[in-house]
Parts: sequence; C-alpha cells; structure tokens
Amino acid sequence: MASHVVGYPRMGPKRELKFALESFWDGKSSAEDLQKVSADLRSSIWKQMADAGIKYIPSNTFAYYDQVLDTTAMLGAVPPRYGWKGGEIGFDVYFSMARGNPSVPAMEMTKWFDTNYHYIVPELGPDVKFSYASHKAVNEYKEAKALGVNTVPVLVGPVSYLLLSKPAKGVDKNFSLLSLLGKILPIYKEVISELKVAGASWIQFDEPTLVMDLDSRKLQAFTEAYAQLESSLSGLNVLIETYFADIPAGAYKVLTSLKGVTGFGFDLVRGTKTLDLIKGAFPKGKYLFAGVVDGRNIWANDLAASLSTLNALEGIVGKDKLVVSTSCSLLHTAVDLVNETKLDKEIKSWLAFAAQKVVEVNMLAKALAGHKDEAFFSANAAAQASRKTSPRVTNQAVQKAAAALKGSDHRRATNVSARLDAQQKKLNLPILPTTTIGSFPQTVELRRVRREYKAKKISEDAYVKAIKEEINKVVKLQEELDIDVLVHGEPERNDMVEYFGEQLSGFAFTVNGWVQSYGSRCVKPPIIYGDVSRPEPMTVFWSSTAQSMTARPMKGMLTGPVTILNWSFVRNDQPRFETCYQIALAIKHEVEDLEKAGINVIQIDEAALREGLPLRKSEQSFYLEWAVHSFRITNCGVKDTTQIHTHMCYSHFNDIIHSIIDMDADVITIENSRSDEKLLSVFREGVKYGAGIGPGVYDIHSPRIPSTEEIADRINKMLAVLEMNILWVNPDCGLKTRKYTEVKPALKNMVAAAKVLRTQLASAK
Repeated sequence: MASHVVGYPRMGPKRELKFALESFWDGKSSAEDLQKVSADLRSSIWKQMADAGIKYIPSNTFAYYDQVLDTTAMLGAVPPRYGWKGGEIGFDVYFSMARGNPSVPAMEMTKWFDTNYHYIVPELGPDVKFSYASHKAVNEYKEAKALGVNTVPVLVGPVSYLLLSKPAKGVDKNFSLLSLLGKILPIYKEVISELKVAGASWIQFDEPTLVMDLDSRKLQAFTEAYAQLESSLSGLNVLIETYFADIPAGAYKVLTSLKGVTGFGFDLVRGTKTLDLIKGAFPKGKYLFAGVVDGRNIWANDLAASLSTLNALEGIVGKDKLVVSTSCSLLHTAVDLVNETKLDKEIKSWLAFAAQKVVEVNMLAKALAGHKDEAFFSANAAAQASRKTSPRVTNQAVQKAAAALKGSDHRRATNVSARLDAQQKKLNLPILPTTTIGSFPQTVELRRVRREYKAKKISEDAYVKAIKEEINKVVKLQEELDIDVLVHGEPERNDMVEYFGEQLSGFAFTVNGWVQSYGSRCVKPPIIYGDVSRPEPMTVFWSSTAQSMTARPMKGMLTGPVTILNWSFVRNDQPRFETCYQIALAIKHEVEDLEKAGINVIQIDEAALREGLPLRKSEQSFYLEWAVHSFRITNCGVKDTTQIHTHMCYSHFNDIIHSIIDMDADVITIENSRSDEKLLSVFREGVKYGAGIGPGVYDIHSPRIPSTEEIADRINKMLAVLEMNILWVNPDCGLKTRKYTEVKPALKNMVAAAKVLRTQLASAK
C-alpha cells in the first residue's frame, strides 16, 4: 500500500529559511548563501519523507515566497513595471514582484483560499507575452534525484492559476482570464517535456479551485486544458490534487472524466461529503489519493477511524489503486513536535505536527497492507481516549454562559450616526483623522528584552521598565508626527493572537510551532484545546500606561474573537462557532475593563474575518452570521462615547461588505492600497457606508516609502466615493515588520497628505 504527502513546510524546524531570506534582503548575505540554506532544507525534507517510507514525495513545493509567484515566474508573466528583459528570472525580479522596490510597488497579496497563508496575485491581460522563464520545477526534481530520491514534481494547475489571477491594471475588469489558457499551456508542455527527459514518472497538478462553486464555462476549461496536455503527458502518471473542501458533484464528474489523468486526490477531512461521490462512482483503474490525515490542524489522527474509512475505500477502488495521503499540503501546520520540550505531556500526546503526520500516513498505509504496528495504534487510541475524558478540556460555567448568548443579537442600543456625533464631541478630531493600525517596529533590542524576560534572565521590574520606555518612545514619535489617534505600539507582544492566548484559559503554546504566513513572515498559532475564559485583565495596564503619557486619544488594542479563532489551531471536538462565542465573552470582559480605565477608543481587530469564510456559497451565510455576532458580543455594552474600531486586511472584502456593515463598528480600517484600491469599487457601485472608514493609504508589507503626493492622490480617490466626515487616514496594516527608517518617513508623508487635503477641503467650502 502506497503513501503520499501533498506538500511540506518549507521554513525549517527553527525557521532557517526565514532568517536566510531576511539576511539576504538586508544585504547581509549573498544569493549563494540563501540557495545553500534552501538546498539543505530541501535535502533534509526529502530524506525525512523517504526514511519514513513515503512513496510519493513532492518536489517543487519549496518556494522562496509562494507557489503561485513561482508559477508566475515559470510562465514569464512579469508585469512591465519591473523592467524584466527576458531570460531566467532571478531573485531581483522575483522579490520585486513580491515585496516591491524603491521605485515600484509590489503585486497584490491575498489569502490562499480560507487559510492564513498568502499568495501574490498574478496580473494578466491579453498582451502578456508568456515564456518559459523559471526552470525551478525541473531543477528541484533533478536535485532530489541526485540525492537518490525520485520525487513527484508539483505544479499549480493551469486552470487554477488563471482563476486565481486578476486582470492587470488598465485591462477591462470583465476580461476573461481563461481566454489565456491557450497561451500558457505551451509553457506547461515545455516543463512537462523537460521533466520526462529528467526521468520523472509522476507529476502532480494542484487544482484546488475545483472545490469552489464554478460555472459550466469554468469547468469546461479543465476539460479543455487536460485534453490539450494529454499528448504531452503521455508516458507520465498524472495526479490532480484538490483540497480544503468537498468537491461539488459537477466538478467531481468533470475531474474524474479528464483525459490523460492517472489519479485523483481529495481532502477527506474537510471534504467528508466527497466520500459519498467516491462511493457512488469512481473511474475504474484510476488511483485514489485519499487525504485522511489533516494537513491543516495539529491533532493526532484518529487512526482507527481513518483505517475504517480506508478499508471502505479499498473495497471501491482496489488495494493496488488506493494511496494514503494528507488532506492538503502540510505547509499549514507546524514542523516537528520533537522540538516541543516544554509542552504539557498530556496535551503533547494529543498532537501531531508535520513530521508526525508523515509517520501517520505511512502507518496507515502499512496497516492497510497487513503490517499494522499494534503498539503505535494502541498508543494513538489511548491518546484519543485521554483527550475525550480529560477534565482540563471542559468548563461547565463557560459552556453555560456561551450557550446563553444565542438568545440575543447583541447590538448597541444607539445607531452608529448618533454614536459618531457623541464620540466627536468627546474626542474633537479633525476631518481626515490620522491613526495607525496598532503595532510599531519590533526592534532587535525589544525582542531581546521579551526573550530574556520569558527565560527569567531579567526581573519583572526590569521588563516593565523597558516596555514602558519603548511605549514612551512610540508615543512621543506619534506626537512629533502629529498623528491624531495614537497607539502604544504593542512592544509587549510578539504576536497579536499568541499574546491573548497566553492569558486565556483553554490555550496551550509551543516553542517552535511556527507556520509560514507569507514570505519570511511566520506565526506561531496557539492551540485551543479546551473551553476558553479570561482569568484576569490582559491589556488594561499597558493601555492605561500609554494613555497617561499623552493628552491625545490612545487606542486600546485587542484581537477579536473570530481572528483569534481563525489564527489558532482550534479544537475539533466541538463546532467552531461554540469556541468563538467563548472567546467573544472573554474579549467582552476586557473591552468593558478598558472602558472603565478611561480608554475611549478601543480597536478590536478582525483581520481574519474573511479568511474563515467557507469556500462554498451554501455554507457562507451561517458562518457570517455567527462570526459577525461574535464581534458584536465583544462591545455591545459600551457607552455611546466609546469609539469601537476594527481592522481587516489582505483578503477580498467586496463580497462580504454587507456583513462588515452589520458588525456595527464605529470605525473600520481596512487594507486597500496593495489590492489596487479594489475596495473602493464597492462604494462606486452604490453601497452606502455610514460609519467611519479608513481604507489603507500605503502598503506596509513593502519597504517602499510612498510620497506625500502619492498618498494624497489615494485619499482623493477615496473622497470621490466616501464622505469626508467619515474618512480616516491610515496605513494598510500594522508596522511591526518594518524598520523605523521606513516607518518614520512614510508616516510623515501620510500626515502631510492628510493636512494638504484638509486645507484644500476647507478652502473649497
């Protein structure tokens, strides 16, 4: 019985790639240094999977930024502004597309389906001249082969690539991206030909868009694409991989009818209904790659349940055609549980990171082949039983309080227009008020202080003194820049979710459980293993301290319940909405304590609200109902004069704008500039928004510093569709990943642009 892994984390167990990338970007190391670190990581990953007994080991899943950008490079689809003149695409062009450079902005970045991973959105149009410009897929296959590992090269499928793209600036927004299929397939054919010559016997095409609600025209594109590739694929075994949800019946029929395809991969964790389709009809003689090991969470697999599922599938497709697989790439989980030496022993027994999931896949394959490791299965069963019965999981008082929430919609008593009037009387802000999103740069010294405090190398008094000094520095800087509503910079926080999770019950934490979000950006999601409550105030001391340093309004900074949920590894033994309501109650208590402490502006970030939206339209309204309700729970009890902000970033928001309005926040700051001001089109099309709103005026994920004129131009575009009395001026997102040498001039220009516009608006009256 064979085993397969869809993809594997690329950052390394100790974030080796992250540090190599940042060293290269800072000019402290060479391209050769970066390539060596990368090659060492790839070699280690391939060897690990081979040693674990995995038969179908993926290659070309190791990206320096993301796999869609790798595909853009492979196709030579470089936007003209980057000045690429042809030839093999190097790091300079590749990273300019991802991060921008001093003269041109980066390409848009958005969420990869409903995950916290991101990809760089291709910009395409009828005039793009595609060419084979990156041989990475072939080179990585050869690299693995030289190490004695025969891998399955992985490519983003041609149809999904186009469906994940957008029309370039200046191209009609109704341009059919699928009309480019005939132009990109010749490049795919070249890649396939080179892989065959290199000795590849299998090739994997990731076509995750097949789980979406696709119309007949889009489904037909899959049929056309693989019919055109059929002759090129002759002699190769071809796997089409889908993941993240059930595949609709129509898409399943199209997929399993594709020409030249040997096997089909399905997510049977998030796509349990797909099992019924497989049982109803599966093409004879084809391979089924059964994704029974969860690639998106960290809970140990219920091996007995998975084996039962696999036994049933074996009766349908045959023993020699069933392959045990992960549900999706393991990119979305942490790397190796072995590195967690401080994790509670009982909780640790409930978990499996990427390295352990590889072992689970192989153990299931061996069991199906009649070589069951009884000791391994017995230990797994004991861990499953422990988790179900452990008293640390359940808190009856929390469950009762959360259940009681379902009887009300938890709206504030006064409408937003009246609240904004009351808040303006108290805050006395100018038109186009300026603010930032929350975090300021996390310096090396600041990280050292937090690290030494956690390691108990410095006292609590020394730690508090250092953090207060950092807050004072950030406050004074904002006052010098003349920003209107201040933030304390979050120097006490390494991560916006981890910080709150550490102070809530029901959470566990890792030391090295890092997961890539984009580029070199890694997050360490907390693990929600039990019922959630707030034992004591979490942010009141720091927010009050910061407010005491200035006469200007100071925002209290909180992470919202939906974002804490979506950016954590969530317990899978109860519905997600029940856990979210528990978190909402905890945040509600914190909001009320901040208000009592004299904080008049409180920001409750819901950066990940859109991220959790189910991929299928039929499931979206229920999610939005409980997600928006959870946000309203957090602030339904505050006074009219307390201004509630929220923040969202790096997703597509236009299709959920009415749910965003229904959140009933007083002010929303929202990413806008990197997505080429797509958000503004909603208001051009007639959506009325009466609350305060701050579409971001510059992209903080690029080191590029925008000019005053550029920012003023963006504000003018906003004023064309939004009333000046509701418009705020702010960056796209928090500033923690930037340097002060970038932040200071960018914010200076932002404030200057706001002042220019204020003067112009005043003179126009």
